[in-house]
Amino acid sequence: MAEPVIADTKPVVMELEAGDYFWCTCGQSSKQPFCNGAHQGTEFTPMKFTLEEKKQVALCACKHTDNTPFCDGSHSKL
Repeated sequence: MAEPVIADTKPVVMELEAGDYFWCTCGQSSKQPFCNGAHQGTEFTPMKFTLEEKKQVALCACKHTDNTPFCDGSHSKL
């Protein structure tokens, strides 16, 4: 299995509206932490996640979290 590119070593903290989002799993997107299609031709696919209400989130940018798409602190071990 291919390793994702580490886009950053800290989470992307933002407030998101309720709705569907596609989190980048490959780390190559120029629109981090969201997918822009840069995974084309790789074994990676974006991960869809849904928020039921507006909320502040910390999305993983190192791509090594065990709580996708949310940061679990894994970046501190890289």
